[in-house]
Amino acid sequence: MKQVVQNYKSGELAVLDVPVPGCKPGGVLVRSAFSLISTGTELMKVSEAGMSMLGKARSRPDQVAKVMQSVATNGVPATYRKVMGKLDSYTPLGYSLCGVVEQVGAGIDDVKVGDLVACAGNEHALHAELNWVPKNLYARVPDGLAPRHAAFGTVGSIALQGVRQGEPQLGEVALVIGLGLIGQLVVQLLAASGVRVVGADPDPARCELAERLGAQAAGDPASAAVESAVGELTGGHGVDQVYLAAGGGSNQPVELAARLCRDRGRVVDIGKCRLDLPWNAYYEKELDVRFSRSYGPGRYDPEYELEGRDYPIGYVRWTERRNLACFLDLLARGSVDVEPLISHVAEFDDAVETYQRLKDGDLKAVAVLFRYPDHTAQAEAPAVAVPTVNVQRSPARAARTPVRLAFVGAGNYATSMLLPHLAQRDGVELSTVVTTTALSAANAQRKFGFAEATTDLDAVLGDKSIDAVFVVTRHSSHAELTRRALLAGKTVFVEKPLALTEDELAGVLAAVEESGNDRLQVGFNRRFSPLLREARQRFGTRTGPANLRYLVNAGRLQHGSWYLQQGAEGSRFAGEGGHFIDTASWLLDADPVSVYAVATSGNEDLQVVLRYPDGSTATISYVTTGPAGFPKETLDLVADGRALRLDDFVRASVYGSKRWVSSRLPKARDKGQSAELAAFVKAVRTGGPMPVPLQSLVATTAATLAVQAGLAGGAPVTLARSR
Repeated sequence: MKQVVQNYKSGELAVLDVPVPGCKPGGVLVRSAFSLISTGTELMKVSEAGMSMLGKARSRPDQVAKVMQSVATNGVPATYRKVMGKLDSYTPLGYSLCGVVEQVGAGIDDVKVGDLVACAGNEHALHAELNWVPKNLYARVPDGLAPRHAAFGTVGSIALQGVRQGEPQLGEVALVIGLGLIGQLVVQLLAASGVRVVGADPDPARCELAERLGAQAAGDPASAAVESAVGELTGGHGVDQVYLAAGGGSNQPVELAARLCRDRGRVVDIGKCRLDLPWNAYYEKELDVRFSRSYGPGRYDPEYELEGRDYPIGYVRWTERRNLACFLDLLARGSVDVEPLISHVAEFDDAVETYQRLKDGDLKAVAVLFRYPDHTAQAEAPAVAVPTVNVQRSPARAARTPVRLAFVGAGNYATSMLLPHLAQRDGVELSTVVTTTALSAANAQRKFGFAEATTDLDAVLGDKSIDAVFVVTRHSSHAELTRRALLAGKTVFVEKPLALTEDELAGVLAAVEESGNDRLQVGFNRRFSPLLREARQRFGTRTGPANLRYLVNAGRLQHGSWYLQQGAEGSRFAGEGGHFIDTASWLLDADPVSVYAVATSGNEDLQVVLRYPDGSTATISYVTTGPAGFPKETLDLVADGRALRLDDFVRASVYGSKRWVSSRLPKARDKGQSAELAAFVKAVRTGGPMPVPLQSLVATTAATLAVQAGLAGGAPVTLARSR
């Protein structure tokens, strides 16, 4: 990766190729989208690096004192080697950026891969393509906030912490001295707090900008304009607070603060300016001088910044991280506007030239951003393969009557939604039930009349008298059990999902090709619902593209549900999302060609957008946070001046030249299980086509897998046909 560095001894600036940082526990690896140049702090560092050794010493007397202490302790030769070695090394630049989480370290559960975050820290939010950022130095960017604006998060936190130190109150008047980047943000934060602001800066353009951003007045501190404005706004009493956001070696800001501050007013130092306090002036007014420590509490504390130990909110309300999140929220709500501050956006590869132009004065700017290469756009679009099924089919054997069925698994869904329909169906014999525990098999045998109960799957697969096998186990076993049953020559009904990974799907299809057995059905039952089928028939043939919206109010799972075991059983949507994708594809009579998915924090609620070959789209809103009393599934389809609506499989309607509404409410929601099983049994008995083409099952499974890929990558996923 590339990173901007500087040699403090020679002053050389460079964009170096350096190794990608490791993703350590307690933090995240972030790929930069935009990083902000601090035209104050960073340019001061760049300018110092270009000085002579004497000039460097004069500019940093604090470091000279450390050198003298080292001489006294270690001697001149050792100190010289140590100092020169440190000077003649590359050091990083930058401390404020916005980027996308590329990797999540152990112990991090508040963000996921693909999330947009703002990052802080002069060791962690560097001008580099990738940065490792510890937990307390990043915050998730609110939805809708542009990355270029979120890159201001760190400097915004510095300004916000300074304002907090001033403790502004509604109706007060404040003076901001220095209208650079920090000063402009302080002006806006004070104005948003109900404080009237006067700005002071020798640059007329910056004064004009401050007035546009909320200052009552702004002017050159050497003129009478600032003092006149303060006198008018305060009735001659002086301002309640002064914020020193200026830099440089002049003592004028400190003297101006004393002159224009009211009795017992507050003076807050945010910038790095000279602080030779005029004793009499500060003493006579009993001024309260305060310092603002960078981004807030936690700064310079390694246990907070590096080890992730937060301060309890009851004791420290506004920490570094909370300030960062607060400033991002203010940006997102429009209380602060940073767009007018952006003077220039430079490509990251032009970093050296940009710094040089700033240093030479060719580029006059309040804020400059580096824009990084969009790797998601430059790389090939992420894709999930939709394997094309070409198989030399073995002749389908028509089953004898009755059709003999075996069940692998006898859990809640099998015993409540499938077996009651099959047990009552003529021409069906429930032959064998296979479970991993003897008692569950015995219970199923007793309730539904299976001829045999066993825990021996191999015996069932080897029994040539069994015509079809139902796989109704936990999700993680579906693909492997389906593969084995197909190789054994059985017709297979597998509950969704067919597979949890692309490799599992490939394994199932390899078994189809190897055996010539493509007799497979996945339990996508909604397309068989009598109410939905009638509504589709009433809607009629579609000629133009359609817009479909499907809201699934899935609800929360009970604590301890095996559905929550995502590591072993896949995500909840991976388990049941195929239902809704299949329904949309059936209504649109096509398979999707791309998938885009976004999620709320924690992946609780998903928004999945499917695109189809003719330009149609289907949006599936899968929510777990909705109220329990709200309908579970509602669907709307609009095309060609007509609309179809399904209300939770209780009521359906079609609007067009004529209106049709389902005549009466059914006694129970029929989601199609009975009709689906009837179609499956008929296909087994007659040897005719399976109820749903295998290619459609594969396409729906691939689209479901693409949702997880899309969440991880934060970009649309192409569904590409492959062999």
